[in-house]
Amino acid sequence: MEIKDQIKKLSRGSAEIIDIKSLEKKLQDSQKNKKPLRVKAGFDPTAPDIHLGHVVLLRKLRQFQDLGHKVLFLIGDFTALVGDPTGRNELRPAVELSVIRENAKTYAKQALKILDDDPKKIEIVYNYDWLSKLTAQEMLELTAYSTVAQMLARSDFKKRYESGSEISIMEFLYPLLQGYDSVYLNADIELGGNDQKFNLLMGRQLQEIKGQVPQVIIMTPLLEGLDGVKKMSKSLSNYIGVTEPPKEIFGKIMSISDELMFRYFEILTDLDLDELKSIHPKEAKMKLGLEIVGQFYDANEAQRAKNDFENTFSLGKTPENIAEYSMNESGSQELVDVLLETGLVESKNEYRRLIKQGAISCDGKKIITEEWVLKEGLIRVGKKRFLKIV
Repeated sequence: MEIKDQIKKLSRGSAEIIDIKSLEKKLQDSQKNKKPLRVKAGFDPTAPDIHLGHVVLLRKLRQFQDLGHKVLFLIGDFTALVGDPTGRNELRPAVELSVIRENAKTYAKQALKILDDDPKKIEIVYNYDWLSKLTAQEMLELTAYSTVAQMLARSDFKKRYESGSEISIMEFLYPLLQGYDSVYLNADIELGGNDQKFNLLMGRQLQEIKGQVPQVIIMTPLLEGLDGVKKMSKSLSNYIGVTEPPKEIFGKIMSISDELMFRYFEILTDLDLDELKSIHPKEAKMKLGLEIVGQFYDANEAQRAKNDFENTFSLGKTPENIAEYSMNESGSQELVDVLLETGLVESKNEYRRLIKQGAISCDGKKIITEEWVLKEGLIRVGKKRFLKIV
C-alpha cells in the first residue's frame, strides 16, 4: 500500500495525530528498511470486560498489524494499582493486585477477537514486569523529569486543586509511569483516547530525554455509549461488551439513535460512509449490527442474530434458544431475585421501574406487583430479554 493510502487508512476515526509528518517518515523508513514499527497501546485492567469503547483502539492496532507492523499490547497491571487520574474529579479507589491479575487474564483473550495472534505481529506485555523493579533511586530520578507546575497545568488536576479536592502524590506518578513504558518498550507509535493526551505526550518527553526518537501519538475519540451522550462505560450500563451473545450485541446496536449509528460506522468499521447515507436508516443499522457482530463472531452468527431480531421485533415472534431457569422445589422464589441472578435486570431499582412501566410479563400478561412469585411460563423483560421458567 502506498504511504499516502496508509496515512488515509490510519487517519480515519482518529481525533488527532502528533505529528503526521513524523508518522509518514516512520512508515517510509519501515518500508525501506523492511523493519516493522513497534506500536504500543496500554489497557489498565480495572474491570474484567472489554467493550466497544476499547475496540476503537483495538481496531486501530489491527490496522497497523495488517500493514505489517508489530503491536505491543500492554496490560497495565502495575499502573492499575496507581489508578489513571485522567478525567477524575476525586481519588480513584484502590484495586487489589489479585483482582487486577484476574481481570488481566480475560483482557488478552477478549482482545484477540480483534487482533491478529501471529507472534510476529503481537507481543502481550505486562508493565508490572519492569515498573515493580524500579529502585527508589530510579523512581526519584523519574520524578525529576516533570514539575508540579506541569502536572497542575492539566485540566483535571487543575480543577481538583482549585476546588480543594484531594490529589495524591501517587497520581502525579501515573503519567510518568505510562511515559516510562514507552521508553522501556522503545515504542515508535502510541495509541490512546483523546482524553489521554497529557500521558501520551509524557512518553514523547521521556523518550527524548533518554535519547530515543519520540513516538508518534495517534489519539482516537471517546465512544459514546448507547445513550448517545456519556462515554461508554460498564458502570453507566451504556456499553456493548465484546463477549456478549450475538443477539444481545445486535439488539443493542438496533437501539441506538440514527445520529450515533453513523459515528459508530466511522470509528468501528471500514465501510463507505457516503454509500451508507444513501440507504434507509433502519437498513443501515441492520448493516452495522451485522458488521459489529461479525467482528467478534462470524458472518453466520451475525445473520442468525439479525434473523432473531427480525422475528422478535418485526414479526412479533418469540426468539429461539431462550435460556431456561428451573424453579426450586419450594416454589416460593420471587421474580426479582431470579431476574437479578440471571442478569435480566441489573438492580432492584431497574426491576421496580420496569414493573411500573408494565415492561415485564409472563406468557403475555403484564406483571403488576413487585412481589410476584415465580411460576412456570415465558418471562419477557422489556423488548429483547426472555427467560423460560420450568
